[in-house]
Amino acid sequence: MLEKVTENIYKLVIHFNSGKNDVNCYLVKGDKGYTVIDTGINTREAKNEWKKVLESSIEIEKVVLTHTHQDHIGLAKWFQQDLGVPVYIFELGMKEVEKRRVPGTREKLNFLLNTHGGPGFPVKGEEDTSIYDFDPDGLIKEDEQIKIGEDYYKPIWTPGHAPDHFCLYNEEKGIMFVGDHMLRDISPVIGLWAGEEGNILKDYYNSLDYIKKYQPVVALPGHGNLIYNFSERISRLKSRHNHRLQEVFESIKYESKTAYQLCQEVYGDKGLLIAPFMAILTRLIYLEAAGKIKREISDGVAVFQGQ
Repeated sequence: MLEKVTENIYKLVIHFNSGKNDVNCYLVKGDKGYTVIDTGINTREAKNEWKKVLESSIEIEKVVLTHTHQDHIGLAKWFQQDLGVPVYIFELGMKEVEKRRVPGTREKLNFLLNTHGGPGFPVKGEEDTSIYDFDPDGLIKEDEQIKIGEDYYKPIWTPGHAPDHFCLYNEEKGIMFVGDHMLRDISPVIGLWAGEEGNILKDYYNSLDYIKKYQPVVALPGHGNLIYNFSERISRLKSRHNHRLQEVFESIKYESKTAYQLCQEVYGDKGLLIAPFMAILTRLIYLEAAGKIKREISDGVAVFQGQ
């Protein structure tokens, strides 16, 4: 189950939704046991995969989280309270945890979706905030070197995919844990998951520009395969976003549309696909902030058109 990455780093792919989705977790060997980077989502499937690993007598020293999205923090409480493993979160991450402890995110998402022409949030049932209902064993400062295994890593704040997202870099060995900031084969979704509008695509562009000054030999992402062509991958991500921005702009250059209409136009009429919808909406907000398009409100619904 464990894939060897370097002499002391192993990748564990945690599957969920009956294998349809997965997330990369990393185990870094140290004298006191392994440091786990991200945990996977809170499902029985994911717990069973971890239990199989732990049955092989692997000792876990601590858990460190790159960001607090559900598929990365989901089993942190289980590690801490059921397995007795200390969990460490960045100070910015703790602010997100405190937000998510209070029900109301789904209502904000519903309002956001309705405002931009979409139907309600597609997930049914009560909002589950339980995975955030724990106190971490320690908070990591942005300027604090973190010991992972036997090496120290520099935290690099990379907002965009998440406001509390951090990459972890060891220059000596040329290793960077990049979470969901960069993926090898697809673009990370830049989405307003808290249901609050903001120009997070601009944040993402800025983070890509900032992190390009580092030159890791290998980048270890939260999903998919390892990244070896770091600078080239950043350039491709930016190029892809630029292409999509132009595509959106051309579509509303002379005709006003909602984000939901654009989502159906670009990705197909398949009802509400939340990730594509978020990608479209954040592009519209970016173009609006850049002064290339304008927004008007009609009967409580936002429509966008070129200036």
